[in-house]
Amino acid sequence: AAVHEVTTALITSTLVFMAVFIPVCFMGGTSGIFYTQFGLTMAVAVLISLINALTLSPALCERLLKKRNTQEAHNAHEAHEPHEAHEAHKFLSAYERIVSFFLQRKWLVFLLVAAALVTFAYLLRTTKTALVPDEDMGVIYVTVQTQPGSTKAETHAMMDRVEQLIVDLPQIKAYSKSVGVSRMAGQSSNNGMFLLRLKNWDQRRGKGDDLKSVMAEVNRRVRDISGAKIMAFTQPMISGYGATNGFELQVQDHQDRSIDSLMAVTNRLIAALQSRPEISRAQTSFNNRYPQYRLTVDAARCKLAGVSPSDVLSCLSGYIGGSYSSNMNKFSKLYRVMVQAEVDKRMDVQALDNMFVRASDGSMAPLSAFITLTPVLGTANLTRFNLFPAIQVSGMPEQGYSSGQALQAVREEAARTLPQGYGYEFAGMSREEASAGQNTIYVFAACIIFIYLILCALYESLFIPLAILFSVPFGLLGSFLFAQWFGLENNIYMQTGVIMLIGLLSKTAILLTEYASERRRAGMTIPQAALSAAQVRLRPILMTSLTMIFGLLPMMFASGAGANGNISLGVGTVGGMFIGTIALLLFVPSLFVVFQTIEERVGGKPREIPPP
Repeated sequence: AAVHEVTTALITSTLVFMAVFIPVCFMGGTSGIFYTQFGLTMAVAVLISLINALTLSPALCERLLKKRNTQEAHNAHEAHEPHEAHEAHKFLSAYERIVSFFLQRKWLVFLLVAAALVTFAYLLRTTKTALVPDEDMGVIYVTVQTQPGSTKAETHAMMDRVEQLIVDLPQIKAYSKSVGVSRMAGQSSNNGMFLLRLKNWDQRRGKGDDLKSVMAEVNRRVRDISGAKIMAFTQPMISGYGATNGFELQVQDHQDRSIDSLMAVTNRLIAALQSRPEISRAQTSFNNRYPQYRLTVDAARCKLAGVSPSDVLSCLSGYIGGSYSSNMNKFSKLYRVMVQAEVDKRMDVQALDNMFVRASDGSMAPLSAFITLTPVLGTANLTRFNLFPAIQVSGMPEQGYSSGQALQAVREEAARTLPQGYGYEFAGMSREEASAGQNTIYVFAACIIFIYLILCALYESLFIPLAILFSVPFGLLGSFLFAQWFGLENNIYMQTGVIMLIGLLSKTAILLTEYASERRRAGMTIPQAALSAAQVRLRPILMTSLTMIFGLLPMMFASGAGANGNISLGVGTVGGMFIGTIALLLFVPSLFVVFQTIEERVGGKPREIPPP
């Protein structure tokens, strides 16, 4: 029998929750993956909760809430009732006076709603932005790039200098170094890399022990080293998107000019970025000063000797670079057989005198007879990005600045520095972050529209749902206000919390407007119905909101791996629920009076329902 007492508010709030979470399940792109996972999880959770409320909960409540008129319980209730009733009456009376104050000054409520919208817009524009928060994963990479053409021995000596400067950092638990390879620049004799593993988070609770502070200290200690490019960074938060957790961009040549011109333009942009306070370090691993040889095959000599130029190049490639011959099975494993000259036989130009190619008459001729080598400076590799020749630039935001602020600095300096015919595009996580900003607006708009349409259908009114939606801006204001107080960024985790907040505030406001609508149909005046709903729904609204707030407090003070994501989600939701609930309790009764009055003037007075 208990299930027959379930009001439409339960169905309404559940549908509103579904309207919040379902739209975010249809977003594409990398950032959409976060929204989709969250939306699907919450939509299923809400549905499972509705089924439980309509089936198991009524039967369980009937069993648990049987009257137990024992003398002890009666005596305890009698002992506490006067004091509790007095305190509750004082609180309820104060609340009624405040609600009555705003019922008599509805213009003030709309003024506050407008102020909340303006303030929210300001906070949305000024809050730092990022795709995902930087997490302290306990690992730092330090890349070292010496001058082009440096040998491994020279790079190793530079690595030793860097090692002496950073090895005594108290936050380091262990470290390793590699010569000849770099996470950012690939394989080359002038590249090297350190991997620093930091101590556990429990041992790094002091000032300057966090990951960003340690990276800043590493960069500070090595900044006076000349003859090498050195930068500390951490791995990207989304695997596979870039080499670092900083920003990445590709400087492009749109008119196919020389690589030297592209390098000069890139260096000017890097110098401009280095002067910005938002950017700690910006650099490129690309260099056009690698010592090389330009190889020229004398086709005329090849013709006279009866040797094909392609045979000359093929022979040179085999001796110097190696050529695949066949496979070999040994010890139950498959090995590739490569043909290549021994290392000491291919180390200098004179080695070409001992590499021979067969002529058409069967004689053997040295490669040096057909090849001319000219010393030049060039690039180790050439890359293209979206078909254009491009040079990658990587960097890290300065401590205290977000990745979004660093990207804005890049946009401003690129517009000022890059000449006509050159452009840039973001890459890696920066590309996703640059395109994710618009998605947030679409998600919020879709949630609001879905909620409004469902409420219009359930209330059979175009105006009553506005009393609910007009309370949402206060929650959004609270969410971004708390984010700024805590120094947080507007990232996907915070946006996820805001999406959930929209549903929670709408669901909570339904408790009040649903009861007010019932009281109006029962014959009360509109102000009486609003005030009665405020009185009756005060306790359930407070209990619902406080349960959510206290449940999220552990996320606000999280630590360890993933702490920043939890803090972003917790702070935004708690701040929004706290301020949004206060505004909802105070202003929704007045909003209901206004929009119910408009509704009755347009559609007539609702049909009264006699009391049971």
